Amino acid sequence: MQDIINQANQRRTFAIISHPDAGKTTLTEKLLLYGGAIHLAGSVKARKTQKHAVSDWMEIEKQRGISVTSSVLQFDYQGFRVNILDTPGHQDFSEDTYRTLMAADSAVMLIDVAKGVEEQTKKLFRVCKQRGIPIFTFVNKLDRFGKSPFELMEELENVLGIRAYPMNWPVGVHGNYTGVYNRQLAQVELFDKDGSHGQKALSSTIGSVDDPSFRQLLGEDVHQALCDDIELLDMAGDQFDQDKVAQGELTPMFFGSAMTNFGVQPFLEEFLRLAPPPRPRQSSIGAIGPETGEFSAFIFKIQANMNPAHRDRIAFMRICSGKFERGMSVFHVQSGKLVKLGQPQQFLAQDRVIVEEAFPGDIIGVFDPGTFGIGDTICQPGSQFTFQDFPVFPPEQFARVQAKDTMKRKQFVKGMTQLTQEGAVQVFRQPNTLESFIVGAVGSLQFEVLQYRLKQEYGVDILMHHLPYSVARWVEGEGFHPKALKSMDNGMLVEDIKERPVVLITNEWQFNWVRDRNPDFEFLVTPTNKRAV
Repeated sequence: MQDIINQANQRRTFAIISHPDAGKTTLTEKLLLYGGAIHLAGSVKARKTQKHAVSDWMEIEKQRGISVTSSVLQFDYQGFRVNILDTPGHQDFSEDTYRTLMAADSAVMLIDVAKGVEEQTKKLFRVCKQRGIPIFTFVNKLDRFGKSPFELMEELENVLGIRAYPMNWPVGVHGNYTGVYNRQLAQVELFDKDGSHGQKALSSTIGSVDDPSFRQLLGEDVHQALCDDIELLDMAGDQFDQDKVAQGELTPMFFGSAMTNFGVQPFLEEFLRLAPPPRPRQSSIGAIGPETGEFSAFIFKIQANMNPAHRDRIAFMRICSGKFERGMSVFHVQSGKLVKLGQPQQFLAQDRVIVEEAFPGDIIGVFDPGTFGIGDTICQPGSQFTFQDFPVFPPEQFARVQAKDTMKRKQFVKGMTQLTQEGAVQVFRQPNTLESFIVGAVGSLQFEVLQYRLKQEYGVDILMHHLPYSVARWVEGEGFHPKALKSMDNGMLVEDIKERPVVLITNEWQFNWVRDRNPDFEFLVTPTNKRAV
């Protein structure tokens, strides 16, 4: 038992959240670079001679330079086992991001030094805040002109309602920065410029702020501005409080540039020291933590065709308690069956390693024959509990899709089924209609990815016809029958994959009209057995 607790205390499992294009995937790569997991980082904004981002494994991600799936990446660093959950930044994939946050113990919030707090950052921050996840802030792109550090601290407090404690401070004036000052060690680290465009770890020069040679190196103006800033921070700034960090009331703040590797290593080392080990997870029988003893985990992500040659399907699970051992049989609560966890793997993007054992906080992928669903609970035979429900999002955009070639209907149905189980889109059917599906998505880019993946992974071209609906509601009520619904002239009645009735309606005004004329029925944003965000 003590070995399990010791192993869990070495784990750091965190998600990186930000607005699109703040440099999230780039930072992930640089953490891998300093962690020794890769030796040459490929920028997402790749030059022709560079590689694509390691965490973007899907072909469409490499073509677009965006992340559309959550990557799970692992490496060891200075006695810690680091599990990074790199999430899609694009708002159309917020559902995948929210699910990933369920598996994280802390979050790194990435902010563009020039743009400050942006829209998507606010949404993701709110979810972290609701879950009580400690948040660490990395102000990125310091190699470019940007806002002053004091301005960014004020923005965090005014826009997000969280106080910031700068762990380091940029050295330079007017957005032209050459290094960072470490407040704890009272030393300056100046970064050497090199021509590798951030592909290699950056060397630096470290010394005391009081050293006359550093004063000369910095120049009188920069040195004086740094001393004045530090004095102001020490006198008027917040005191560091680990308890407030743990409760999500204070965010440790770091400055750097993921693109040039500026400040990345100091951030990684300080973050691993301060970030929490695996936290207990709520279940139907109370909190389940690393010290609980028996093995338990939950599925937070399913990914089909990570290896197109094998047409495989991987279920990613977050271990909450006990010790995982390769080949063990576990109880899958939702199906009530015993399942042998075959081919357990850990990931560095597409590179996989077979795992013999894993501990609380670890993320492992197991082969899924179609048994698992997102949010499912896995535990020791004899145990009977379920982990807290995952949030569900009502779709806001809809389209009718069908196979262009009717001879490929079998592949079409298989592809639609698997991608639905992944949670990539929500699928509905009109009763007595076999040839087409109604697809619901949170954002339009999800339709594009669906079309691309059906073609690439299942060899099916589809016809897609966008529908004029923006509201979906699950209908419940005593003696419900489709013919009993009134005023549905401009709406559509469909069924979800569990054959529950759902109405699709043009807009909120029209929905209120339908609801008022059907007082005997309930219209729900999510089905009753699921919890909305």
